[in-house]
Amino acid sequence: MNISKDIKPVTYLKSRAADLLKQINDTHRPVIITQNGEPRAVLQDPQSYEDMRNAIGILKLISQGEEEIKDAKSKPQEEVFKNIENVLNEKLK
Repeated sequence: MNISKDIKPVTYLKSRAADLLKQINDTHRPVIITQNGEPRAVLQDPQSYEDMRNAIGILKLISQGEEEIKDAKSKPQEEVFKNIENVLNEKLK
């Protein structure tokens, strides 16, 4: 992967937006948009964006779980399953 191909000035975006969108959707690589030589935005296809958001969500859940374990706020799996089983049995009565 050659990242220099994925950096475009804002003038390129203005003049060739359709080409840029095609590139992004074909390659699934984000494109960095620059203005006055400075990065200002990242353009990304919707599926890659959604995948990234889902991955971040999973990482946040893992981090929260690790904190709960560290703070002794977790329960053994057997206890959790037993509680669920008891609740379901009560609802079936």
